[in-house]
Amino acid sequence: MATKYKMEDGKRVLMTDAEEAELNVAPLHTELEYLLIQLRKKRNKLLEKTDWWGTSDNTMTAEQTQYRQELRDITNGLTTVEEVNAVEFPTKP
Repeated sequence: MATKYKMEDGKRVLMTDAEEAELNVAPLHTELEYLLIQLRKKRNKLLEKTDWWGTSDNTMTAEQTQYRQELRDITNGLTTVEEVNAVEFPTKP
């Protein structure tokens, strides 16, 4: 049964079930998709902070290279909310 209202001819009118159903569309992302987006944002910020390590006048250490690779791989194989919530970021060398 409809519980939302709309304005029609300056009056508050109860919406039909069909009108209300149109408002109740599916969310843009599932919880897993949302968490993965947030994880990637954090990962990308950490990668940006180390981009200078790879400039042409710099040579990355093996530890720096490994750290950046671990960051890039951090979302690989994550298929559940629990897995995303359990992610631990590598320690910056």
